[in-house]
Order: sequence, then C-alpha cells, then structure tokens
Amino acid sequence: MAIKNAYLADLMERVIKRNPGEPEFHQAVSEVLESLEPVCEKYPEFITKGVIESIVEPERIIKFRVPWVNDKGEVVVNRGFRVQFNSAIGPYKGGLRFHPSVYEGIIKFLGFEQIFKNSLTGLPIGGGKGGSDFDPKGKSDAEVMRFCQSFMTELCRHIGADTDVPAGDIGVGAREIGYMFGQYKRIRNEFAGVLTGKGLTYGGSLVRTEATGYGLCYFTKAMLAAKGESFKGKTVVISGSGNVAIYANEKATALGAKVVAMSDSNGYIYDKNGIDLALVKEIKEVRRGRIKEYVDVHKDAEYKEGCSGIWSIPCDIALPCATQNELNEESAKALVRNGVKAVAEGANMPSTPEAIHVFQSNGILFGPAKAANAGGVATSALEMTQNSMRYSWTFEEVDAKLEGIMEDIYNKSAAAAEEFGMTDNLVAGANIAGFMKVARSMLAYGVC
Repeated sequence: MAIKNAYLADLMERVIKRNPGEPEFHQAVSEVLESLEPVCEKYPEFITKGVIESIVEPERIIKFRVPWVNDKGEVVVNRGFRVQFNSAIGPYKGGLRFHPSVYEGIIKFLGFEQIFKNSLTGLPIGGGKGGSDFDPKGKSDAEVMRFCQSFMTELCRHIGADTDVPAGDIGVGAREIGYMFGQYKRIRNEFAGVLTGKGLTYGGSLVRTEATGYGLCYFTKAMLAAKGESFKGKTVVISGSGNVAIYANEKATALGAKVVAMSDSNGYIYDKNGIDLALVKEIKEVRRGRIKEYVDVHKDAEYKEGCSGIWSIPCDIALPCATQNELNEESAKALVRNGVKAVAEGANMPSTPEAIHVFQSNGILFGPAKAANAGGVATSALEMTQNSMRYSWTFEEVDAKLEGIMEDIYNKSAAAAEEFGMTDNLVAGANIAGFMKVARSMLAYGVC
C-alpha cells in the first residue's frame, strides 16, 4: 500500500534518496510511516515539531575496521558497525549480528525496528543495533576469540551501561558475548552491565537464552486467547533452528501444540510425529551441525533442500524464526490454502509486505516482529536491572515477568489499532503504540 499523507510520502522519498541501496531499511521505514498516517492527522505536532523527521535518522552511526589473525597466521580485515538510532527513552539497546550479509543498511533496518520494539516493552531502553560481516561458521574458538577481542577494542569506546548496551543476535551467542565482555572488562577496568546475554557466572540472567522463543509463544498465546483460541492441539511449523526457533518449539510444545517442521539455511525437516527437540538441540547447540542430520536418527522424517518449502506444510500456527523476508507472497498464500489460523514473527521482519497483506486480507491473526519477538530484548533489560541491583532473580520470577510483558505488548498493540480505526491490525497497532512513547519523549526535549 502506498503512503497517502503528502508529508509522509515526501519524507519516504527523501529517506530512499539519502539511503540508497538499503532496501531493508526502506521497507522498515515505509511500514512505520504508513501506520502513522492517522496519528499525524490527530497529532500534527509530530510533523511540525520535526519528530518524525528526526526519528527516521540515526543519532549516530559508527563504522570501523576489525583486523584479526586467523589460525594460519594471516591477517583478515572485516567491517564493524554500531548504529545508535534513538535514545529518547533510555540507553541504546540492541543486538550484535555476525554474518556475511551484514552491511550498513541491514544494521539501520534492525536499529530502526528496535526503537519501537524496545518502547513496546514498557522498559526504559532506546534503539540501536550493530554487528560485522564476519562469519563465525567454520571458525575455531581461537579465531572467534581473536575477532571478538579486536571488535570490542574499538566498540568499547562507544558503549557503556548508561550509554549503549549491546546483546547477541544471529552469529553471536554465549561464546561471543563472553569473549567481548572479557575484552571490555580488560580495557575499561570495570565490571559493568554493558553487554547482555552474559553467562550466569558473570552477571547473566536466567531465561535470557529462552526469552525470544518463549516470548514469541506468550505473545501468540495472548493473540489466540483474544479470539477464543489456544495452542492446545494445534500443529505448528517453525522456520529456523537457532536459539529463537528452538525455544519457541519448547514453549509451544509445553502449551499443548505439536511442532512438525524446522529448518536451517540449507533446507528443512518434516516429522509428522512431532519434532524431537532434544535431537535438534544436540545437532545445533552441541555439534553445530546441519538440520539434515536429523533424518539420520529419525528415518521416518523427511528432509528437503531449500527453505521456502517449509511453508507448504499444513499447519494451524506458523512461526517464522529464521531471517528477514524469508516468507513471501507465494508462501503466505500456501499457508492460507492449508488452513493456517495464526502467524507470529520470531525473526526480524521475516514476512514481506506482500505476505503480510495476504494474511491480513484473509483474516489470519498476524503478530509482527517488533511486538512478537520483543521477549529477548525485554529480558535483556531485566538483566540490566539485575546487574544494576547486583542481584539475581529466579527462573520463575524472570519467566513470569516476561509473560506479563508480552501480554502487555499484545494488549497495547491491539488497543492502539482499535483507537485509530484499524481493529485487529497488529502491525499498525504495534508501530503506533511503540511510536507514541518515543515521540512524546522527543517532544519534551525540544529540537533533538
């Protein structure tokens, strides 16, 4: 759908012109601006005071080289990024992604989304994102350590517990966080809550590992409950087999569903009897192997090359948890034909705009990423709180807080959609609810 408001349409044109060759960023901005059209009609001061003009421009972009030495003694140079997008409601907060696809546009897209996602949690955290085109796959622990130490040697100048608190993302797990935190501590000579996703022995939080996947299911549970539905007895398809997908599987199963398919970047597995999650965890978390190894153990399961075919499997609930734009219009139509009732995004922007239109026009419950996958950053903020208190909550305490936050995000998104005449449009509702808190803070600061 095209943006109808003349000011917002002109602003979108300027965003594209000023940020050429960054389609992911353009897509994210366009979705938000389209949602804000009724808000601008009701609150024209967001335009006249320059709030929307400012919110689409990062406060700061940091780009740097990352030289490191591989196991052959060769010097390799990667690029590092940190986009500090908006600090109106708190210190910048957002993950670090290590993947060959990383470039400035991807980081800007993720950082822009993070502004609204973080606002929706109700916690005082701003939006940021970072990463590198470094690929940890196939690297030894020593190589990953040397890269992380070099990366943090530069990044440590720009972050801090009250300034910018990175976390993990694709390619950045407990190992990478540990190496980076150790280097930060070594250089800065301080033990501060400057990274989240840390190990439990040095300031990490219980539930952080499970948080995004669990939170996705808590949001979906609330979305289903509002329509008199639940996970119980439902068939679920989950793309991906990383941290988010694994723990979405775990929680969906605990809530009474049967997960029948998962994937990785090479292909997908289908097990009509229900995915053996313990085996998937062993393959992906212990062996760091490929999902196709699943069928070596479960001979009655099927493995197929390519990822998009996973959406042809009939299911009641689809949870895309792999990567951006993985679920296109054709896949969305296949899901609808096969009777899907709800789709909720565990990855960042995994559905294309065309796919979202298919879901919404067919009355499918749809939970957008900035709302549905906010559990990870919410629990990261809870980790920050525990670090500040020098205290740790139990698993049950953190899990209960997480579930409450995700239910509140659903309720706020649904209420905002209702208020602006777009009932059940959770994409618009999440954008509006996330925007309003940040925008009002920006107004309070004057020109910023």
